[in-house]
Amino acid sequence: MDTDRRLQIARAALEVLATAGARGLTHRAVDQAAGLPTGSTSYYYRSRAALLDACLADLVRQDQDDLAALAPLLRAGDQATFADALVDVLHRWVTTERTRQLARYELFLEAVRRPALAQALHDGGTTIRRALADVLAHLGAPDAQVRADWLVAAVDGVVLERVAGARATEPVDRAALTDVAHWLTRAACTHPSPAPPTP
Repeated sequence: MDTDRRLQIARAALEVLATAGARGLTHRAVDQAAGLPTGSTSYYYRSRAALLDACLADLVRQDQDDLAALAPLLRAGDQATFADALVDVLHRWVTTERTRQLARYELFLEAVRRPALAQALHDGGTTIRRALADVLAHLGAPDAQVRADWLVAAVDGVVLERVAGARATEPVDRAALTDVAHWLTRAACTHPSPAPPTP
């Protein structure tokens, strides 16, 4: 029950981060978002720093769950399987899980001023990139860890543009995401990398 309540609070805090920004992240706002009595959030997370840490921990856990769910499929498949899975992830992240991505960017900005949070973000990202490198190596990628690092950076850029950038208000074009995902996959897994698609 205690674990469930902590998770409920962390998810509500991510929602507040996404909708109200880091400045709007207060214990009272999280209580309201979670539908809990006033004081519930501060009981579990006494400080704002602890609440931010809980947000980050849950965000990393969701990312790891995404990759863990895909890993068996990816290891059994080929580059096309990987690309199709990447399309699904990208589409989900910029549509039904857009809130999660907005919260991620708020945490990135907070981390600029909080070294401990920056380190936790780095550690969580390293875990994801290492797991991704294992998948890319299975798919024949040269320098799999290097390719995984820049693939994550490229995906971050695509998601940022669609969630908070110049194209955030445009309808999501799954066909365009498919083109991007297949090109990124080929670029990550082959040498030399292919020319990028025309935007």
